[in-house]
Amino acid sequence: CARWASIPSAFGIWLTLPSSGTKCVSEEIQTNVVVLTDYVVIPDGSSLQPSIGVKVTSPYGNNLYYKENTTHGNFAFTTQETGNYLACFWIDPHYQGAKEVSVSLDWKTGIAAKDWESVARKEKIEGVELELRKLEGAVEAIHENLLYLKGREAEMRAVSERTNARVAWFSIMSLGICIGVSGLQLWHLKRFFQKKKLI
Repeated sequence: CARWASIPSAFGIWLTLPSSGTKCVSEEIQTNVVVLTDYVVIPDGSSLQPSIGVKVTSPYGNNLYYKENTTHGNFAFTTQETGNYLACFWIDPHYQGAKEVSVSLDWKTGIAAKDWESVARKEKIEGVELELRKLEGAVEAIHENLLYLKGREAEMRAVSERTNARVAWFSIMSLGICIGVSGLQLWHLKRFFQKKKLI
């Protein structure tokens, strides 16, 4: 399972699907982020074109997209939950051709998924102004991502501090128990030797 960071981005990859089982890609995405994805099976030169199944799920397991017996397609959604979004691909069980199938995947999130051509037509901008608008959007996306990461870092720090405090108390309690048991052993041995009149 491949995994990518949550920075709004676009990436294109090739997945090689095994003859059995699934191959998945995941990305950690915040809420209210647009995701656009195109996928297509790469022909392997054989006369029979293999087909695949695709399933996309949200961090809480909600199905966002599902399709079987397909060779190409696309899906789009706006995230409603923060977390890992998972896209899984598998070879159609009815296809008994090659052992492996390659799939090209074009995954765009955030500012990379925005349709800049329609923005340019609607607002009648072009050239440098359009590029500046794209850069402005990228800066806003990076700023939002930094704020998100700052919040996650604060949560992780709080968890670490709580864990550290609990470990410290556990260590102190363990040390106290060890000292108490050692004292009881010494007292028991002293009484034993006194009964035997060895001391």
